[in-house]
Amino acid sequence: MKPVIDIVADMGEGFGSYSIADDSKLLDIVSSANIACGFHAGDPQIMSKTVKQAIKNGVGIGAHPAFPDLVGFGRRRVDATPWEVTTDVIYQLGALSAFAKAYGGKLQHVTPHGALGNLVATDKNYANAVVDAVELVDLNLIILSQPDEFIFAARERGLKTASIIFADRAYNDQGLIVSRSEPNAVLHDPEIIVQRCLEMVIEQKVTTITGNVIEVQGNALLLHGDNKGSLDLAEKIRTSLLKEGVELQNIGKQLSP
Repeated sequence: MKPVIDIVADMGEGFGSYSIADDSKLLDIVSSANIACGFHAGDPQIMSKTVKQAIKNGVGIGAHPAFPDLVGFGRRRVDATPWEVTTDVIYQLGALSAFAKAYGGKLQHVTPHGALGNLVATDKNYANAVVDAVELVDLNLIILSQPDEFIFAARERGLKTASIIFADRAYNDQGLIVSRSEPNAVLHDPEIIVQRCLEMVIEQKVTTITGNVIEVQGNALLLHGDNKGSLDLAEKIRTSLLKEGVELQNIGKQLSP
């Protein structure tokens, strides 16, 4: 049985006349997209353009909700109440789903961004607050995350879940990505990144930051498109996976009955 993976990237993370990545070209490479919903990046025009092209390309649409932190790009912690987190996420899901509906599509998954993503991974209160929002908006949405508190909370309530693995982030021995605040948390050598992606997808293993080899499983592989040379790297990863017989399929199709 051939390996199957969803190639996903964060998108729509510009604002006004400012852009970070070449989303148009990335949408020709990926099979799913995590689209900013206006709180850490993105605006109505960017959301509209990104969603419209994603649907045209057959790319799965994921919501990438965050704390209301445009200045800090959503990477600063906000000590919000569970109700505030829930309502903020409902607001963002509603905005993105409206654009998807406008162009004949629908949301596929949810994966929080930045500081909110870090907190749902380790804090049950934040994890449950986001799951509350998903339950209130659409029970068919897939929770996309690491094997963490967010996924555990979603599974307890019977929601669909999918695991994500990271192309260019270091892992610790517990199978979680190393915080950006730690040294060597992000990999930069293209050859090492491509080879590691092949090992994670095909052999289901990864070498941790301490040199240990651990098992890792994922339905989706996250690429970053906002670094120098990242578009070329994304294409190399896609080409290498296809060459090795890996099938590219978004998580919506992977989890469909």
